[in-house]
Amino acid sequence: MEKKHENHEFYENLEKKGVSRRSFLKYCTALTASMGLSISCTAQVVKAIETAASGPRPPVIWLHFAECTGCSEAFLRTPNVGAIILETISVEYHETIMAAAGHQAEKSLHDAVEKYKGKFVCVVEGSIATKYNGSYGKVADKTFLEIAKSIIPKAAVTIALGTCAAYGGIPAADPNPGGYKGVKDAIGIDTVNLPGCPPNPLNLLSTIVKYLNKEKIELDEEGRPLFAYADTVHDRCPRLPHFENDEFVEEFGSKEAEMGYCLYKMGCRGPETYNNCPTAKFNDGTSFPIQAGHPCIGCSEPGFWDNMTPFYEES
Repeated sequence: MEKKHENHEFYENLEKKGVSRRSFLKYCTALTASMGLSISCTAQVVKAIETAASGPRPPVIWLHFAECTGCSEAFLRTPNVGAIILETISVEYHETIMAAAGHQAEKSLHDAVEKYKGKFVCVVEGSIATKYNGSYGKVADKTFLEIAKSIIPKAAVTIALGTCAAYGGIPAADPNPGGYKGVKDAIGIDTVNLPGCPPNPLNLLSTIVKYLNKEKIELDEEGRPLFAYADTVHDRCPRLPHFENDEFVEEFGSKEAEMGYCLYKMGCRGPETYNNCPTAKFNDGTSFPIQAGHPCIGCSEPGFWDNMTPFYEES
């Protein structure tokens, strides 16, 4: 009876955020697929999220460095996924969504770090300036580099959310006068990298669910979870002619399978970009750039701003 009450409370909280139980189950199905699991595992994913939400939720400290806040906006502006994420974790510090400011905000940060030392999940958004003792970026009179070195090593796990945090992103583009780098390169701490400009919030939720289940997250050589970044965008692109691929037709429909007008000669970087955009999509699973007619710009690859430009020329 207690379990039912907990689940009921969880769904009530989601309803208050505008997410019906039906929508929640729909996103759990998408989540299951994005993690590379059989659809038969959906019930396990549902249970994992319900259990996390009804018990002590993992504390999260979310740091912002050199970025545009687009990574936060990506999940906050995807209401259903964003609501599920916020019901699954306990956000102890996040400059964009917290009410506190100034000294009060700084106190919240340091109190949370001390209270949950060795237990919290650190989500980092943005790259870190390393030249001139990190003086190209500061918060509360401390450089990004100082903040990163004092807080991130105390986390249980660190998620570098977005290409800036993972590899330096646009702030690290040539000539990079501030010496901006991704978290791992800047301070030598291993991270789970979820690149993208912005990354898909579904991949963040999938990573959180795997962490809650104490599952080992297999990473590629760039630190990206294989469940989301094992295939190139080109591999699963609906603009390719997959006439003989029954699985593709079943997933995307015969109309898309017959489209066959690849954007590679327009400069699409899909063949050299690893991400699950064609299957996870954006805006609550509505679409992704190539489906909307725009070539992939390779935003989840290290150094994409320098290596992938010009974006409208065949490489």
